[in-house]
Amino acid sequence: MSEVDLDSRVLSEDTDSGDEKLVPVGEAIRYRKRAQGAEKEASDLAEEAKQLRELNEELTGELEAMRTDHELMRALSSAGAVDLEAAVLIAKSRMENGEEKEIAPVVELLRCEKSYLFGGQAHQKAASKTAGVKEKESGGQRVLEKTARQAAASGSRADVHEYMRIRRPFV
Repeated sequence: MSEVDLDSRVLSEDTDSGDEKLVPVGEAIRYRKRAQGAEKEASDLAEEAKQLRELNEELTGELEAMRTDHELMRALSSAGAVDLEAAVLIAKSRMENGEEKEIAPVVELLRCEKSYLFGGQAHQKAASKTAGVKEKESGGQRVLEKTARQAAASGSRADVHEYMRIRRPFV
């Protein structure tokens, strides 16, 4: 063999055991670099997985808090809370302090202790028409004739104006 052949085929120094395969040094270095790269990538992935788990726990906590707030708002508004924000804050503080963990008992407790946060009625009905709103009479010609007779009989400017207003769509 020539010197060039010996330089290119340098063997690793561990030649004590005969059953181990001898690997050229250049190839061993490449294997080591690949192994170190894989180990570094594995540690980076493990760190990223740890960060993602922490983020998941944080977001899960926020989601649970939002769900609790939503349920609390629904329960308080259905109970007739007038000042919803104040009622929610008081209820949340009671739930966090450990007095109650369930929403329904907290709402009932608030309703008993802080009745000023709740209206007199749980469900308010729609407002009735005011005195200024006049009902429209149906009947067309009959209404026109009635207002014409009234305007002629009274001679009042208001009655004549009402007659002219009702007559407008018919002319």
